[in-house]
Amino acid sequence: MITFACPDRTGIVARIAGFLAESGGWIVEASYHTDPDTGWFFTRQVVRANSLAFDVEELRSRFAEVAASLSSESTWKVDDTDERRRVVILVSKEGHCLYDLLGRVAAGELDVDVRAVIGNHASLGDITRAHGIPFHHVPFPADGKAEAFAHVAKLVDEHEPHAVVLARFMQVLPAELCEAWAGRALNIHHSFLPSFIGAKPYHQAHKRGVKLVGATCHYVTADLDAGPIVEQDVIRVDHGDSVVDMVRKGRDIEKVTLARGLRWHLESRVLVHGNKTVVF
Repeated sequence: MITFACPDRTGIVARIAGFLAESGGWIVEASYHTDPDTGWFFTRQVVRANSLAFDVEELRSRFAEVAASLSSESTWKVDDTDERRRVVILVSKEGHCLYDLLGRVAAGELDVDVRAVIGNHASLGDITRAHGIPFHHVPFPADGKAEAFAHVAKLVDEHEPHAVVLARFMQVLPAELCEAWAGRALNIHHSFLPSFIGAKPYHQAHKRGVKLVGATCHYVTADLDAGPIVEQDVIRVDHGDSVVDMVRKGRDIEKVTLARGLRWHLESRVLVHGNKTVVF
């Protein structure tokens, strides 16, 4: 699978398609988009591995020359879909997103290797271990958060995950971890961002009298709740709903939104440019 982006110009599709054809590459899926505001071109190409006469490392080496010939500003990636995706999940006390992801994995709906679940509370340890997945409890004392994050980083990085999922992990990642996990750390925010950022968005929404509440799956950056958005969805509420009702309804949409965003990320369907995304 190849994802590629660069400033738009004529001949990009022909150059990539020509390269793949010369290599014997059988394209089974191709997506294209040009952003009229930035003038950038984006594409995602899925190629049958057994149609190529060389392995994925050789493909990367050869495609690097193609990318450089198209633009010095190009960004690209070649992924081997035969490599099972590794995921580490960070949690706190609320388990609905974790339950949902573990259930999808157990059912074979989400074919990923969940290497570990790390929680700053121990309450989700039993459900994690029941699925045969290691659980690590890392407390976050008020005067020891830096040490706690260092411990979490060590536990995460030893697995070299393709995705670090903040499944209602109620801690703000420090800037150095946002940078280290850039483009891999996914958060689910219980609000249709940019509305009602920060804490207690359902309380804010209830006070405002909104008719829709939503959830946002986004990449984590040093700017709180402001990273590139991968997926969003909403659910209707009305004047009779209490905050408790809104939280209950919101949890349903959080689970679905996070699962979709994670799937699209792991399938290399998300191309990030600045603070925006193209999702093929």
